[in-house]
Amino acid sequence: MQLHDLVPNPGSKKNRKRVGRGISAGQGKTAGRGTKGAGARSGEGGHMYRQGGNLPFFRRLPFMRGEGFTPPNQVFYNEVNLDQLSQAFKANADVTPEALEAAHLLRDLRKPVVVLGRGEIEVALKVRAHRVTAGAKAKIEKAGGSVELIALP
Repeated sequence: MQLHDLVPNPGSKKNRKRVGRGISAGQGKTAGRGTKGAGARSGEGGHMYRQGGNLPFFRRLPFMRGEGFTPPNQVFYNEVNLDQLSQAFKANADVTPEALEAAHLLRDLRKPVVVLGRGEIEVALKVRAHRVTAGAKAKIEKAGGSVELIALP
């Protein structure tokens, strides 16, 4: 077998129907769309869930859409992981929000800092943060470091 011997299976490829190309082509004039009405027009069908004059399905549902409820007191944290701390700080270093800002580990200094437990830490660090997860605290103390919590701003 060679490349010029390859052919698709019989019946798997059909020619495209060229509609609206005259009466002798078999699909001329109305091009298979019938006469008049929405189905004969271009762009018919509308968007998804369109029901043509009926109240759409998603507007019939009883729950509130769009507005939702945003808790007014939620806190967004700067997230810092242990593997980032072990790369950025030497042994016995003080890890404070200001030090993290200087090491380019914070997005926004106005937000509080949370230390998460991804990665391992071998050096002892004195961590001062607004929040520390239990796993991160255990790893820091196991490495000989200490954890101190700061009050939220």
